Amino acid sequence: MAADSPTILATSGGYKPGARTRLEFNKLVHHAVDLSGVTGRAPRIAHVGTASGDQRWFNNEVSEAGNAAGFQLTHLNLFTMPNVANVEEYLLGQDVVWVNGGSVVNLLAVWRAHELDSIFRRVWEAGVVLAGVSAGSICWFNGGTTDSFGPELRAVNNGLGLLPYDNGVHYDSEAARRPLVHRLVADGTLGETHCTDDGVGLLYRGTELAEVVTEAPGKAAYRVTLDRSGGSSPGVLEERLEPTEL
Repeated sequence: MAADSPTILATSGGYKPGARTRLEFNKLVHHAVDLSGVTGRAPRIAHVGTASGDQRWFNNEVSEAGNAAGFQLTHLNLFTMPNVANVEEYLLGQDVVWVNGGSVVNLLAVWRAHELDSIFRRVWEAGVVLAGVSAGSICWFNGGTTDSFGPELRAVNNGLGLLPYDNGVHYDSEAARRPLVHRLVADGTLGETHCTDDGVGLLYRGTELAEVVTEAPGKAAYRVTLDRSGGSSPGVLEERLEPTEL
């Protein structure tokens, strides 16, 4: 089943503590499935854990979450080699691709080594819903902010660029995120940047931001842009985007 148009759900959420397992999928993941339009069978979900090195213990926990949700969930592992013979064919057969967090810098390097930068564009254009959390959000944009290089946050600017913006994640839970986004937008390192509090997702139809959604009441998203109204020393404008509660 394919979404009506190329669809991305970029989030800072998607998990919650499980009743009988360590984690379950929260409302953002279920929303990604709804966006795919699948009916009459178990949704096919590909979990991609490249950003954390395809840790098999975490794969097991995600598999348990998939079982609890009634999904047909499988994993695309790239370490130590791809676990499927044809990566593109495998991804095109999914309803949703969910990319987990970790190091977005390492994720992008490994993806490019396996030509997933071009593969994901074709998968997106075919209507498979692309979604993810943290590094699995930033990857779809031009770039954003990351701790991939060390404890001090830095800019990353070599994302896949399916979405012509930059991305800020964990905007409310990590104190250094907001001021760094503001500084990087002000100095031109980042362009228009779309940011999410924990529990919030940004829904894009094609390359247009269509809706903000949340699994956590009281949270929001933000659009940060350059403000040149002050003259030769530009600042930034931050627009709060109120979400729809899932």
